[in-house]
Amino acid sequence: MPTNTPGGPWGTRPPSWDPRERDLEERIRRARDKLNTWFPGGGYGGKGIVVLALVAVMLWGFSGFFRVQPDEHDVVLRFGKIQREVQPGLNYHLPYPIEQALTPKVMRINWIDVGMRLGGDKRRVAVEQNVPEEGLMLTGDENIVDVDFSVFWRVSPRPGGTTDYLFNVRNPESTVKAVAESAMREVIGRSMLHPILTGGRQVAETEVHELMQATLDHYDAGILVTQVQLLRVDPPQQVIDAFRDVQAARADAERAENQAQAFANRVIPEARGKAAQVVQAAEAYREQAVVEAKGQAERFTKVLDEYAKAPKVTRRRLHIETMEHLFQGTEKIIVDVDASGSGVVPYLPLNELKRHEGKSSAEEDRAKGDTQ
Repeated sequence: MPTNTPGGPWGTRPPSWDPRERDLEERIRRARDKLNTWFPGGGYGGKGIVVLALVAVMLWGFSGFFRVQPDEHDVVLRFGKIQREVQPGLNYHLPYPIEQALTPKVMRINWIDVGMRLGGDKRRVAVEQNVPEEGLMLTGDENIVDVDFSVFWRVSPRPGGTTDYLFNVRNPESTVKAVAESAMREVIGRSMLHPILTGGRQVAETEVHELMQATLDHYDAGILVTQVQLLRVDPPQQVIDAFRDVQAARADAERAENQAQAFANRVIPEARGKAAQVVQAAEAYREQAVVEAKGQAERFTKVLDEYAKAPKVTRRRLHIETMEHLFQGTEKIIVDVDASGSGVVPYLPLNELKRHEGKSSAEEDRAKGDTQ
């Protein structure tokens, strides 16, 4: 039902005591009074429209001024087409929608994390959250590892790099992440597990860096990869205990192998020294035997020559020398065969006679000493 109440169906509006609301009302009143001075009689007319149009054109023209910061590289577009690139400082382009300026941060280092996320709890403490669908990778020897790494990148400073970055890549961060994950899977896929877990991290980082940069350059992405950093390379949590057992067994095997190698390094030189000794002794014996054989041969040759001159005398001398060699140092008994016909066998104990002769000479010497 219509009402004639000045304040509407809810009654008259009470006066406001809020200072902010009163200040706003005061500003509106002043603006209304100023318009009334510009356009007397409460009408705007043709003059007012011209003034408003001029003010609007001036404001639109001034909107083309912009400032490029030292870490930015500006690209000016005219109706969506690349017009020019401008340097840091105060610059101007035709107002929108004729021209438009894009100012990416070309010096800022950006980074992405693959395989994990850094979140926060209610106390605003950073908490690392693992992302298995990104970090689990298969190695060249068919083992699974959980890889967490970070990639640092920026807009390429080469000529045309900013333009490529703005117009060839729709979502730079997603592109870098996809290329990084693909490159890391390729490098891990052709590597063995043990080098990756021990001393091969730097090699893997370098290979991933080079592969990422080559891929991004191939697509003219205008992105420069500055660093790839492996944060963690571990077996999956489900098999970490078994992996540690395998590592301990491998360490024991390496220790046993080192001990065996040390033993071999000690024993082999000793055996070689003994073998050299035996070889030297055998060579000395061979030389001695050869010399003796040659001497015997020469002696036999000389005896043969003498035998040819006087066979009987030579045979007799050889017989005597042989008997002397055989009976030397033995007890000898001489029997006269010719005198055995008389019934008495002559017996001559030479050894006893020699002993008696030696004893008597010793007694004589002792007696001479006593006499003196």
